[in-house]
Amino acid sequence: MERNYRFERGEIDLIARDGDELVFIEVKARRSEAFGPPEDAVTPQKEEQIRKVAEGYLFEREIKEQSCRFDVVAVTFTRGETEIRLIRNAF
Repeated sequence: MERNYRFERGEIDLIARDGDELVFIEVKARRSEAFGPPEDAVTPQKEEQIRKVAEGYLFEREIKEQSCRFDVVAVTFTRGETEIRLIRNAF
């Protein structure tokens, strides 16, 4: 539905529908796991920022009584291969 949605000083990478649910998706990518998996970059502070941007999205579009969830897509590029993991209900 949306890519790179901005509200105030925050951004949500993707907004999609999955059945009746509205899904706010954060995408994190790394070239290796030397510093941990990509999803580790979604800190509690980042989660809070994404929640606030999601609230802004719902407010701007006057969406009420909507089931929502927050997913993370973790992408790792290593040795010429790409691994993509979807973490549903990440937070």
